[in-house]
Amino acid sequence: MSAQPDLSKLSVGQIAERFRGEMIPLSNTFSYFCASVPLTDEDVKEYLEEPIAALPPTIQARLPKISIILVPYLERGTAKGAKSGDIISIDKPPQGKLSWASQLRSGNEEILVFALKDQDVAEYHYRFYQQLAASMADRQLPEEMERYLGLMRDELGNEVHGEVDEESWRKKQPVQRRAAKHKETKQFRDYVRQSFIDTLTLYLHGICCDIDVDTGPRQLPSRYLRKRLQLLRELFAPPEGYAVFPEELKQ
Repeated sequence: MSAQPDLSKLSVGQIAERFRGEMIPLSNTFSYFCASVPLTDEDVKEYLEEPIAALPPTIQARLPKISIILVPYLERGTAKGAKSGDIISIDKPPQGKLSWASQLRSGNEEILVFALKDQDVAEYHYRFYQQLAASMADRQLPEEMERYLGLMRDELGNEVHGEVDEESWRKKQPVQRRAAKHKETKQFRDYVRQSFIDTLTLYLHGICCDIDVDTGPRQLPSRYLRKRLQLLRELFAPPEGYAVFPEELKQ
């Protein structure tokens, strides 16, 4: 791969336009370009082919065209005239400006940009699935949304503590404090959407990889987490040969 200095300080939008014609197809949905260190065949398998192969067919069919761009570092900022505030950096940005993933929509296409340096594969997989889960949150069918809403109403009605991840936990707090928790305000809908994203991220990551769910005072109790994952399994069944729950591995 050619030297990188001219890539530094390009915005996410600029790098997407610059390398649009150099994207390498992976499937009808996914393509990629690496503007970081050269990828070996094993890297391509680990970072791209395996996580894409683990996606449920229902989700693959519903996603828009997705272009994945892999870069050394991402820096939070506001580049003048850029479509996205994040910019590409060859050198590691200060800790407060370091970003790991960025998403940009261009018509019917979504561009996902990931920083690879100083990020291990497990963290990359998590952020990869998080971006796809956010995309799916905008593509739920009404009946799917209603079934997930039913779980949320049940959890809030039973004053279930905890959440799957930090962002949904943060959004849950003001909703839990409301006297009438069943009222579907904008705040409630925002929380449910984030909860869906965080839970779907965990679900997809768990199909692809052997992961452990963090335990702690903010973690959703296991029986309620299992209910969510069971619902997602019904809605978005994994590809043939992939398991969701440990007992499926034994089968």
